[in-house]
Amino acid sequence: MGGGKNKMLLIRWHGHSCFEITDDTILVTDPHDGKSIGIPTPLVSADIILVSHDHYDHNSVKTVEKEGTKIITDGRKKNIGDITIKGFASFHDEVQGSKRGENIMYKVTIDDISFLHLGDLGHTLDDKTIESIEQVDILFIPVGGTYTIDAHTAWGIISKLKPKIVIPMHYKIEGLSLPIATVDEFLEQSSYPVLRVGNEIDIEKNELPEEPEVWVFTL
Repeated sequence: MGGGKNKMLLIRWHGHSCFEITDDTILVTDPHDGKSIGIPTPLVSADIILVSHDHYDHNSVKTVEKEGTKIITDGRKKNIGDITIKGFASFHDEVQGSKRGENIMYKVTIDDISFLHLGDLGHTLDDKTIESIEQVDILFIPVGGTYTIDAHTAWGIISKLKPKIVIPMHYKIEGLSLPIATVDEFLEQSSYPVLRVGNEIDIEKNELPEEPEVWVFTL
């Protein structure tokens, strides 16, 4: 770590696939406007916004942007300050994008912790893609089915990527108007310990668990 000092990262959930990851910089993934999908509006001003695909429940950049916000909608590798961001091409369905188009999975490295946000991934990942992604510490994975992979497919991907922390997203919660499954089926299939971490949690590199865990956030 820079200067030999571990830095604390904050992870906060704003519902659906919208997460905030903060050290000195505030990075927000797949923002929604809240009211369009029946849940609270994200209250955060982002320095960096990642948009996995151009659907209204993932691309509401105006909800969280401020003057000077960097908005990322492509997969080219970027270094912004001490943050590295790289996208991996994928699809929003199981038929090469012909139903719902393309999707970018973003791998972000902050303070020596690697995050992978799968966006609205709609298919399993082949071995070549898994190899190109390489090591992942914290995985944000959709589990609600219908528009994305379901619980069973999610666990197949987790078994290949082998992250230290699995964070389910894009599932039915109170108020959400989308017809997707709750997180229950995903958790029932878990062989990992499940931790309910509330709305936000701090983490640093040396606190990553030795054995994999599932972290469930609440609004």
